[in-house]
Amino acid sequence: MATFTSFEDIQAWQLARTLTRRVYALTRDGAFARDYDLVRQVRRASVSVMSNIAEGFERRSRKEFHQFLSIARGSAGELRAQCYVALDAGYIDSKTFEELNEEARRIVRMLNGLMRHLRST
Repeated sequence: MATFTSFEDIQAWQLARTLTRRVYALTRDGAFARDYDLVRQVRRASVSVMSNIAEGFERRSRKEFHQFLSIARGSAGELRAQCYVALDAGYIDSKTFEELNEEARRIVRMLNGLMRHLRST
């Protein structure tokens, strides 16, 4: 935590923000936008990733930060699962699915690294 002065400095949070922007754009139009339940779920999962990183950081406790990073990691997994639903329903194409899936996996890898760092210090 000492290397960050704010949660906005955390690269995983920055990527989660970008992913959330993309999710909102994808769910704004077309058939996807009319699937209200899935739209709410996928948006909430993406927002949860960035929110939990921020909340954990602001707790100012390594143990709590680690816990919230774990929750963020779970939300990234939830988002990935929901992308499968969107793909299977024809709301997104396979290229978009792969991009979203990889962005979420990248965030998880960053969170894993940060969690390892927190455990080791």
